[in-house]
Amino acid sequence: MAAAGRGRRPGAWRAVQILAAGSLLALLLLPLAALLASVSPSAIGAAALAPGMRAALAFTLLASALSLGAIAVLGLPLGYLLARRPFRGRTLVESAVTLPIVLPHLVGGLALLLLFAPSAPLGALAIRAGLPIVQTIWGTVLVMIFVSAPYAVLASESAFRAVDARLIETARSLGASPASAFATVTAPVAARGISAGLLLAWARSVSEIGGFLILANVVYPSSGYAGPVTSPVSVYVFSLYQIGDLPGAAAAASVLVLLAFARFVAARLAARRGSPAWAGLGRFV
Repeated sequence: MAAAGRGRRPGAWRAVQILAAGSLLALLLLPLAALLASVSPSAIGAAALAPGMRAALAFTLLASALSLGAIAVLGLPLGYLLARRPFRGRTLVESAVTLPIVLPHLVGGLALLLLFAPSAPLGALAIRAGLPIVQTIWGTVLVMIFVSAPYAVLASESAFRAVDARLIETARSLGASPASAFATVTAPVAARGISAGLLLAWARSVSEIGGFLILANVVYPSSGYAGPVTSPVSVYVFSLYQIGDLPGAAAAASVLVLLAFARFVAARLAARRGSPAWAGLGRFV
């Protein structure tokens, strides 16, 4: 009898796993299904072709591309430093990197506004340099970097830390310089983790809204962006809801859901082919 009971336990445990996983999937998918079911395909098509939606989406993709480039240039070296170089104050640096993840969204926007307001020293300096921050593309980019860079830094730190030090030592023993060992050993081995972090950072930047509402809820033409006057796409959807156009907000939100789903499917397919997860997004961004 005891042996029979032990034989049934794996099946019961599997049922618990399936029930837990299915419950979470239902929680994630049912609200999106309700959203998509609330609008007709023609309404979704009309929302996708609306001039306001197209302008907001194009602007958001441009700003997110700029922020992602800055995160790659600035964040990956920090991730490597945290993974490979012990130094004093490391705990404080790691805490500072993680802090934007747990802060309410509005806090980041408010902090950036106080730092770069036209009356603040840095804000006035930015204006004199021809790069005004408030209500411009550069304010949008700064918000995106603030909220999303931690994901890329932490993911790259884990990816660099996972590289076997013996591989690097072998490359160095064969005459490779530190730069050459990084380019030929460390970077290729860590590429998948890095690309996953960049993908998460990009997704987080596109989905932001709280910081935009304070620093860039309306975006005017300036250096780096020729126009038209628009807003990040998340703010565009919120604005439709705020004026009472719930069907319009639902249709615009449905467009975003379908585009995001297509992007992540492409990323997964790229990963299965052995390419970095980010490679699958090239055709959509």
